[in-house]
Amino acid sequence: MAPWRLTVSSTAAITALGSPHPQQQERAVTDAHHLRPVGITLAAREHTINGFRATQWHIADLTPERGGDATLWLQLTMTERAAYRFNLSSGNPRLFVRAGFTGGPASAAAITASQDVAAAWMDGEQQVLEAPMPLAIQVWIEAYLARHGEAPVEERKKKRKGAGRAREAQP
Repeated sequence: MAPWRLTVSSTAAITALGSPHPQQQERAVTDAHHLRPVGITLAAREHTINGFRATQWHIADLTPERGGDATLWLQLTMTERAAYRFNLSSGNPRLFVRAGFTGGPASAAAITASQDVAAAWMDGEQQVLEAPMPLAIQVWIEAYLARHGEAPVEERKKKRKGAGRAREAQP
């Protein structure tokens, strides 16, 4: 995704994003505390299953900066804070890359740290690749959660007394 198509909240960042100078665009986007460039290189593996050749794609390299075959922007959102915490709390935090439709050639299109978003992509028959989350990105997400707080625990709303219970008809 090109940096000038991103939506950022900072007025200075928006002004710089409209600038024709790539250095100003990159500086404006990375100054935003919820965006970070991630360099990705995809690779294909050929394997044979029951006599049929198949290509399986995987992430060959993932760096917490620009580089690789593609640079995607990892964007953190307030609504996914619980998913970020769940991912970081797991024994093996992961990043998920949307890589086109299942069965087609892989092309890195989007990246997320939310397992919920990755699951939604898979429900839409998108090919999702995963890779271990670099320590620098883990620290960055922890700082984001510290700055914005943990997601509030949603309490179950109580219904009025007797609601939802079957009652016998009174004569």
